[in-house]
Amino acid sequence: MRRTAATPPPDATTAPEATPGPEATPWPAAAPTDRPAPTGCDAPRPHVVAVAVTDAAPTFELAVPCEVFGLDRADIVDPWYELRLCAGEPGPLRTAAGLGVPTPYGLDDLVEADTVIVAACARPAQLAPPPGLLAAVRKAHESGRRIVSICSGVYILAAAGLLSGRRATTHWMSAADFAHRFPDVDLDPTALYVEDGSILTSAGTGSAIDLCLHLVRRDHGAAVANEVARRMVVPPHREGGQTQYARLPARPRAGGSGGLAPVLQWARERLHEPLTVAGLAAAAHMSERTFARRFRDELGITPLQWVLQERVRLAQELLETTDDPVESVARRTGFGTAPNLRHHFRRLTSVSPQTYRQVFRSRAVSRSVPPGALPTAPWE
Repeated sequence: MRRTAATPPPDATTAPEATPGPEATPWPAAAPTDRPAPTGCDAPRPHVVAVAVTDAAPTFELAVPCEVFGLDRADIVDPWYELRLCAGEPGPLRTAAGLGVPTPYGLDDLVEADTVIVAACARPAQLAPPPGLLAAVRKAHESGRRIVSICSGVYILAAAGLLSGRRATTHWMSAADFAHRFPDVDLDPTALYVEDGSILTSAGTGSAIDLCLHLVRRDHGAAVANEVARRMVVPPHREGGQTQYARLPARPRAGGSGGLAPVLQWARERLHEPLTVAGLAAAAHMSERTFARRFRDELGITPLQWVLQERVRLAQELLETTDDPVESVARRTGFGTAPNLRHHFRRLTSVSPQTYRQVFRSRAVSRSVPPGALPTAPWE
């Protein structure tokens, strides 16, 4: 339904009680909606992503979902997403920088979407969210839609009653204010993004990219998400549990490395080999203690946690793009044995390697990806 009237839907009087979501599983590429399927053809319909826009929204955080979901990427996955910008309040609407935002869709369209994203919002919308938007977000959640907030958009989700008893995050600068206003929310003020069942929340600015790529990874697998990241010229993956703020690393000594990028690339090329902190530190020309401290300062996790995440992500790509048995994937990713791979893979992704392969290989059958279009390594 196109946006027609200036009168928003009536606000709900009570919010449904929210409970922590189930263990995360790969989100369907096209969640069911009330819209009828296309007739006269067998082509699947695109997954609809609706972004709720409020006045004076921060420009960057609003632009990220437009970049990830709004560009035509049918050469990677066909169909790609369908992006709809929905007016969260009567317009005309502009960003914080004064750019006009066309919003041809309204709150009814928001409710009908497969994924609902509440973009970051200005302080007035945080303190007094538009009643119609609150009602629409509640209704979308009750209908089983995936609900996402970026940065301060989490205020809308909390005001709608969706986060009571759930884990969530927001920009660290807003953490104290948010925790004071919504004490019933289990706020993690350090995470890049948090996934609690069908509700996902992100921190500010750059973490919007992390969360949107995480959604692509959920829907289409690691290889597709990595290709989108490659085209955006950003790192392919940062775990949601990584810290959103860290101390500045010590100034490197003369002749020393100006960052960890070289040793990270060195390690990615050797994931099939034994990797230890001592070996990584030697490759970085640092002592073990200095390397471990620098690593945590810059990445927010330990070196061995990072290696484990990289190995699991490589395993995801191999499961998606090859017919190698699990035993071979375990050897190629440095896990050694299939039981070891299954243990760590399930712990980090919540599903078994076989289930992951069945989900994403079946989706790959309908993709029209030119040979060589997807990178074979997490970062090229």
